[in-house]
Amino acid sequence: MEETEVVVIGAGQAGLSSAYFLRRFGFEPVVLDAGAGPGGAWRHRSPSLTMDKVHGVFDLPGFPKPPGGDGSRQAAEVVPAYYGAYERAAGLHVVRPVRVTSVREGEAGRLLIETDAGEWSAAALVNATGTWTRPYWPYYPGAATFAGRQLHYADYRGPAEFAGRRVVVVGGGASAVHVLSEIAGVAAATAWVTRRPPEFRDDDFGEDARREAVAMVEERVRAGLPPQSVVAVTGLTYSAVVREALAKGALHRRPMFRRITETGVEWDDGTFLACDTIIWATGFRAALDHLTPLHLREPGGGVRVDGTQVVRDPRIQLVGYGPSASTIGANRAGRVAARNVRRLLTAASARPAA
Repeated sequence: MEETEVVVIGAGQAGLSSAYFLRRFGFEPVVLDAGAGPGGAWRHRSPSLTMDKVHGVFDLPGFPKPPGGDGSRQAAEVVPAYYGAYERAAGLHVVRPVRVTSVREGEAGRLLIETDAGEWSAAALVNATGTWTRPYWPYYPGAATFAGRQLHYADYRGPAEFAGRRVVVVGGGASAVHVLSEIAGVAAATAWVTRRPPEFRDDDFGEDARREAVAMVEERVRAGLPPQSVVAVTGLTYSAVVREALAKGALHRRPMFRRITETGVEWDDGTFLACDTIIWATGFRAALDHLTPLHLREPGGGVRVDGTQVVRDPRIQLVGYGPSASTIGANRAGRVAARNVRRLLTAASARPAA
């Protein structure tokens, strides 16, 4: 077992930001990352997602991205290269690939982090495991009888494999629009299905609007409810992807179907649509199963967080959760988490010995 003051789980934007600020405050955090290399969830994005299609990759603290020229390059190539350069420039101690299996109570008030590569004992933990490893598949009657193919957006790898297919895309967010913008004109037919009518915004979504969106998501986690995504609050902006999908006539939204049959989907009024592929662009849930032994969840189903600090256990900071699950709030959350860790450990060291 290795002992350290702080462990950070996850080396995506929120985890790297947290580790950077912890180092600035005089700590040497150990960052445990499940990936085979840098980049977090960006390593697994579709090859068809190029940099000119993403919402934006925010600069990590203290180390701006190299300027320009990335538009046509794959996000799964550009972002991991940037994150890897950042890890080296910031002097971060990242151990990979390491899969954390559980975090439980250790000895003398410390946390025991169990992994497939050994154990760490820490006085504080910053959890930055994000959501990518937990794609959400909603249940609809008849799903098991469908004779065609079903896949989640996490497994989408570009339009070519859908040539000649009749595809239903489920979901009202940016992921669904990304898929529609690419497969329309390649697939034989597409249909867009959402639970609620999509909301498009034509403003520039400036700093004030971003703060407001983050604050709305934060209200839920303060109450111990499962977080909404920031995108669910902000709506869809008229990005290059949205404009492409509109130009192809792919954004004619239908309400959610009632059930799935062997050969298609059916609505309450009996309307039937034949299809052979359903793509579930229905989002992700927070990857927190490894924290189960600590019993952090509230009756409402979420983890109650004040800023980034878990209310039930102040030793634990959640970043990349709720308001910081988006690139909008991740850097700020890293700074807040590091400050909370400094406050906690400074107070602990000031206590008289028992």
